[in-house]
Amino acid sequence: MHKRRVVVTGMGALTPIGNNVKDYWEGLIAGKNGANLITKFDTTDFTTKFACELKGFNPEDFIDKKEIKRMDPYTWYSIATSQMAIEDSNVDLNSTDLDRFGVIYGSGIGGMDTFEKQTLAYLQGGPRKISPFFVPMMISDIAAGQISIRFRLKGPNYATTSACATATHAIADAFVHIQRGTADMMVCGGSEAAITPMAIGGFNSARAISTWNDRYLEASRPFDKDRNGFVMGEGSGTLILEELSHAVKRNAKIYCEIVGIGLTGDAFHVTAPAPDGEGAFRSMREALRDGGIAPEQIDYINAHGTSTELNDKNETKAIKNLFGEHAYKLVISSTKSMTGHLLGAAGAVESIATILAIRNSKIPPTINLEEPDPECDLNYTPKVTVQREINYALSNTFGFGGHNSTILFKKFEG
Repeated sequence: MHKRRVVVTGMGALTPIGNNVKDYWEGLIAGKNGANLITKFDTTDFTTKFACELKGFNPEDFIDKKEIKRMDPYTWYSIATSQMAIEDSNVDLNSTDLDRFGVIYGSGIGGMDTFEKQTLAYLQGGPRKISPFFVPMMISDIAAGQISIRFRLKGPNYATTSACATATHAIADAFVHIQRGTADMMVCGGSEAAITPMAIGGFNSARAISTWNDRYLEASRPFDKDRNGFVMGEGSGTLILEELSHAVKRNAKIYCEIVGIGLTGDAFHVTAPAPDGEGAFRSMREALRDGGIAPEQIDYINAHGTSTELNDKNETKAIKNLFGEHAYKLVISSTKSMTGHLLGAAGAVESIATILAIRNSKIPPTINLEEPDPECDLNYTPKVTVQREINYALSNTFGFGGHNSTILFKKFEG
């Protein structure tokens, strides 16, 4: 089957270090730190008292006041970045075939804030106090539905939910739809708004997030020997994918090309990665195979790099096993060191970082990397941005449940 070429023509980002793509990128290059003490709820009784919250975001800049009250924050974020991305793509919705313009948009957790508040309303006042909007506010597919409704997009429309791999799966699915000809343009990405009491408390109980309350600016430290868990983040990332000739015909700005995807399952454990990163190894290998690219052609990897012991070691092993000696020539970084872990939105904001690294020939740093774990001995771009031409780059995301996803990006050549 002939595979149509797929390019990225629009992007939108809402992150703890910048509320649009420009500010996000400048924050990455500057090594900006998004961590701070939690302001969303009283953390007195919590083991972890910090996270990477959004700063200065106002949903009224994007959504009508009445509608804001009928949406969970994760949906606010998805609509905001989708509007940014559509505007960035400069597509005229009035002259575009909207039957061939779809939406695949995910969230790892969905409307956690809504669920908690409505549960409290029920416990305090009984079932009559439950909002009629509770279910459509909470469910994790509703962001995709709301984006479709807002922009009248009638192509393929659904959500992905695969924990931290969610947004990457959304992008991968959108890529396949355009490749095989069922759509010409797709909005895709992920959103998360899980800095809530139950989410922070739950991750604390699982001993997954850092507890460095007195050193929270240093807490997200992927590949460092002293790391003790990830730092929760929130936000959203959106990409506009488009078939190449469709983009060229309308003289669209083209950021890069997507040439391969790798999707695998660990089939091992609910939270721990497969030994030696076996699933991650196959995910990256499949992305290279799909794109017809040799390992030696890869210049940069935006690592999953969560700042957890098992992930960092196993991702490193996977890279070594796949790339051999070339692993030591690669430049790798974890932008989670700055943004925290955006869970279901991670793959989208990290894809944007990867795309801009290609476009600008600059690799964002891994901040807080003071002394690498002895088992993590590759070039993780510690502390400072590196200037380097990038022709091919991978973005990795791996999720609880053993979900692995990798996207292969290529510098666009007309």
